Amino acid sequence: MISFKTDYLKGFVSDQDIKSMAGAVKQAHEDLQARKGKGAEFTGWLHWPSSISENFLKELQVLAAEVQKHSDCLVSIGIGGSYLGIRATLEFLGGTAKLPIYYAGHNISSDGLYELLETIKNKRLSVVVISKSGTTTEPAIAFRAVKKLLESKYSADELKKRIICVTDQKKGALRSMASKYGYRSFVIPDDVGGRFSVLTPVGLVPLALAGVDIHALVEGARKAEAEYAICDLEKNTCYRYAAIRNILYRKGKTIEVVSSFYPNVYYVAEWFKQLFGESEGKDGKGIFPASMMFSTDLHSMGQFMQEGERNIFETFIAIDKPRHDLPIPHDSDDLDGFNYVAGKSFDFVNKKAYEATAAAHFEGGVPNMTIGLCQADAFHLGHLFYFFEKAVAVSGYLRGINPFDQPGVEAYKKKMFALLGKK
Repeated sequence: MISFKTDYLKGFVSDQDIKSMAGAVKQAHEDLQARKGKGAEFTGWLHWPSSISENFLKELQVLAAEVQKHSDCLVSIGIGGSYLGIRATLEFLGGTAKLPIYYAGHNISSDGLYELLETIKNKRLSVVVISKSGTTTEPAIAFRAVKKLLESKYSADELKKRIICVTDQKKGALRSMASKYGYRSFVIPDDVGGRFSVLTPVGLVPLALAGVDIHALVEGARKAEAEYAICDLEKNTCYRYAAIRNILYRKGKTIEVVSSFYPNVYYVAEWFKQLFGESEGKDGKGIFPASMMFSTDLHSMGQFMQEGERNIFETFIAIDKPRHDLPIPHDSDDLDGFNYVAGKSFDFVNKKAYEATAAAHFEGGVPNMTIGLCQADAFHLGHLFYFFEKAVAVSGYLRGINPFDQPGVEAYKKKMFALLGKK
């Protein structure tokens, strides 16, 4: 499953510190499980994995086979929680997808959209557009452009097969569009916020169409749901992680850097940043979520991590067994002097680099912990998604905030609409 190493917290977090959090953690657990804490109306994700029916998963498999048969690629249109979890999953799993996915609606770059349209214009296309309201600016205007391309290629009847909407059950612009034109549609649950939605139809529909093993993804989350339902700081690593974060925050560690030596974790870290940033950054409080990919960033940000301001703590995401490994070749001339590692694997060297970095950062004043996955597959990623969702909920309650709203996100929208002349 998931391992949790805390050796490099010594001197920063004591056993007594953790024990002192037991009462607050228990209260947070009870408020969350009973759905009586702040933002309880958006805690539908809590038992979502165990509530997913096998019939729904089979329905997605049937649809996936149909879409893959008549499509060369899939365009996924969405932003935030309707984008990051999907991309994080596909990037983490590498080249296992059967249908390539292109992304739109996660920015407003004209160059980016132009290049996408040029890339896909001669391909057989299917589109998943994800938006609860259908009026979020970035995906709404991107869908207009992609829909125009589709309309130039296909009849109205054919579009019903190629446009799939994931939206509100009853209301909103996208729901109205799906009803008017007969597009296939799936429902975003009312009680699950966007950043918690990767295991709902928001993530499962496009991931299934791309060919991801959604059964394994869901099963990993189900295992996590059961494992982290126990209110015991000794046994529940999710709660222990949440408690440690709050202890460090109270001791002046206001930035959490998620680091990994595995590039396929890059978008998982991006997903983490939205989940924790939107959930915790409010009421003048919050741990700032950042990420680094090593060893690349050791040659750019490594200096700051080692000797910069000591308001940082670090969470490594490690993978025990990569999908592939390669031996380092022997070179007869050995001009670079690296024959001493010839015959060893690249992953062996990568793991030693991680061990050295974790030790060096600790000695440099950066407490760090490691979340370890047995391997980079859908099951363990589903488990990790749920781990972080539960952790940020408990962490927010420990800090006395509502981890399920995001009022600050509306500030830029109001100003942008005014500048655009919306009435």
